[in-house]
Amino acid sequence: MKFYRTNKQITALKVRLIDENGVNVGTLETSKALESAREKGLDLMELDPTADPPIAKIVDFSQFKYNLLKKQKKERKLQKSGGVKGIRLSSRIGQHDLELKVEKAKEFIAEGHKVQVELFLRGREKLHADLAEKLIKQFIELLGENIIIEQPLKRQGGRISALVVKKNI
Repeated sequence: MKFYRTNKQITALKVRLIDENGVNVGTLETSKALESAREKGLDLMELDPTADPPIAKIVDFSQFKYNLLKKQKKERKLQKSGGVKGIRLSSRIGQHDLELKVEKAKEFIAEGHKVQVELFLRGREKLHADLAEKLIKQFIELLGENIIIEQPLKRQGGRISALVVKKNI
């Protein structure tokens, strides 16, 4: 959060004052502006210290900080959506388990996330990478028509993966 000078922290001799309703009062001495803020039971906050004269506003500073934090929290929450969610498969997965994973992937896609489908091959499973690729292709087909394969099947050692996203209609 940005640091704001309030009340006695304001060092300028004169300030351009804005009252609690947003009306420009004009240029006043800092002491008179501070006095008018105290009469109203509010704080004098310096908005722009670089201006000449600095701009100060009469506000309830604790309420101002609360609203600012609330706004920042909301922005952070909105920023997180659209990340990558992972679905891990096994080459020995049963049909019902596969369908459950497909439903979970559909939920992620509906929320706007990208879905990374991964399948890890262990030991002798590495000899049958073609079966693993077939399983991932089947998984992608079960997801339906409204998806795009953003990153096609990619094999990295004992790991096969693909990235799918929602098709923008």
